[in-house]
Amino acid sequence: MADIEAVVCNALNDFYKRRLQKLTELKLNEALRKKNPYLFRAVGVQKASEIIDRLLQAFMSSSEETIFGDAFFEPVVKAVCCGVAAGGAGVDVVIEKDDSYTVISVKSGPHWGNSSQMSKLKDDFAYARHVFDNKRLGKHFRAILGHGYGRKAGESNSKRPYDVRSGQAFWQELTGDPDFYLKLIRFMDKHPDAHRIQYEEEWNKASNRFEKEFLDRFSTPEGEIDWEKLVEFNSGSGNINNMADVSEI
Repeated sequence: MADIEAVVCNALNDFYKRRLQKLTELKLNEALRKKNPYLFRAVGVQKASEIIDRLLQAFMSSSEETIFGDAFFEPVVKAVCCGVAAGGAGVDVVIEKDDSYTVISVKSGPHWGNSSQMSKLKDDFAYARHVFDNKRLGKHFRAILGHGYGRKAGESNSKRPYDVRSGQAFWQELTGDPDFYLKLIRFMDKHPDAHRIQYEEEWNKASNRFEKEFLDRFSTPEGEIDWEKLVEFNSGSGNINNMADVSEI
């Protein structure tokens, strides 16, 4: 398992790098436009520091799930099953054996997408099947939606043309080892502890930077939150050029 431990170490380093970059590059405008100012007011928030903490927590937690799936789970999947990148097939990993051709879409967990994203996944698998059929390999084709954690499982059917495997079942499918999902957490060892110090330093910098900017822009001379100014920034029509494009929704 030494090679897998090295893969886990490298994947974690990539995750830390991307996570840190996301935090350091985050802008207050970007975070504020994605949160509900009415909710902040309704629950009685009175301190800028509380708003900033909630913004950072919400933005980073949603980003981290995606980053972790791409930076950690996907390279580990490729390593343990000797798969290759799918390229233009619209999925993440291809495993080709003498008698089978398996395509895998790797997601961090089972609660990964909405109905339109799931519909797109069907299209991606359909395209992968089209690529497979054109190759005329004479092998069994199989599509799998794999979750790094969770307990979902199911076989393909008329409505869902792919199998679903989560957590232990997914990793056992790839490795043949029913305990691999536990070994994976052990392989992380002390790496997260070493990274946490640097991350907390950058978090505190971002928090201080955002709080200062927030108070400069959205507080009264008496130090209270100027809710109308905040709502106007978040939801006012203003200059049409500053409005979010519907394609981003």
